[in-house]
Amino acid sequence: MFSPLKLVLVPVLLGYFLGPNDLTVSSLELTVHVGDSALMGCVFQSTEEKRVTKVDWMFSGEHVKDDYVLYYYANLSVPVGRFQNRAHLVGDVAHKDGSLLLQDVQEADQGTYTCAMRLERESLVFQKAVVLYVLPEGPKELMVPVGDSIRMGCVLQSTDERRMTRVDWVFAPGKRSKEEIVLRSFPKLSVPVGYAQSWGRFQNRVTLVGNTSRNDGSIMLQEVKEPDGGNYTCSIHLGSLTFRKTIMLHVIPKEPLTLATPGALRPEILGNNQLVIIVGIVCTTVLLLSVLILVMKKTHRNKSSVPSTALVKSLENTKKAHPEKHIYSSITTRELIEEEESSGKSETTYMTMHPVWPSLRSAPNNLLEKKPPGRMPKTEHEGKKGEALCQ
Repeated sequence: MFSPLKLVLVPVLLGYFLGPNDLTVSSLELTVHVGDSALMGCVFQSTEEKRVTKVDWMFSGEHVKDDYVLYYYANLSVPVGRFQNRAHLVGDVAHKDGSLLLQDVQEADQGTYTCAMRLERESLVFQKAVVLYVLPEGPKELMVPVGDSIRMGCVLQSTDERRMTRVDWVFAPGKRSKEEIVLRSFPKLSVPVGYAQSWGRFQNRVTLVGNTSRNDGSIMLQEVKEPDGGNYTCSIHLGSLTFRKTIMLHVIPKEPLTLATPGALRPEILGNNQLVIIVGIVCTTVLLLSVLILVMKKTHRNKSSVPSTALVKSLENTKKAHPEKHIYSSITTRELIEEEESSGKSETTYMTMHPVWPSLRSAPNNLLEKKPPGRMPKTEHEGKKGEALCQ
């Protein structure tokens, strides 16, 4: 009598135990930068031909719990609260895909996002959670010298299994200027990097370096030129879904090559420590040269002053030991009379009086011969002339 009852209770118990807890998928993690987009997948794999009637996305953060992000009901998708204009239901609900695209991610968006999907005429609820980590904003403006290469990243962070079907890069020198195609790629699912083609002046200078199997459409621009400065927009296509990112590139002139002197070296080549060391060496060398020049000048002055000082000292000693005296020849009255008489007879007879200065070498010997003052000695000629007059 209990067999029919068991047949009735088993489906009921199975329906209970196959409730929300049994259909919850383990949480996935996703990391994005501020300003980027995040694709959070929510796909219910089922062979049943039952359509999805309701999709809810809830958010729980540090200060918020179970806050509505977006809900889908009766073929209408409605983002709620601060997620308006940033949350979009991008999955094909007809194929049980309720994936969410969150654009312009902000720091306050860090937390857990839970997708709840209900099927038609089913009490079961499929749930899937994604933990979102938000990092500081990445660089949106890049600077590169002329002639160098630059990598421009374009990655769509996603927990969804879909892969990009196309990636486009376009360039515009200004906001309102005409766009130019830089690169277009159609990745193959079996190859990480598919076929890529560049156009115009970017031909043979642009390479797709991202892993397309991970929705990475990054490129490398080589031999950058001054006209390459402007806005570069990347578009990643996942079927009908498109993700865009814009990077502004600034091209700066390259410094001319000069002699390898410490002042001419560029800061990009030398680090701060190397510059400090070079400046220290230059300053030390200048100081040492200045000190060396002063020492050499002082030494030269000392050497040149030694002989002159010794000579002055020897002269001073000589003057102190043998004081110099002015020596004059004395003339008596009688001699003057005789001379006056002789002058009348002969005009050629005259006598000259002049001071006698002893030389440095003969000074000591002359001073030792102390002669008494008297009339000056006559020359032999004057003596003879005197004797003739007396006669």
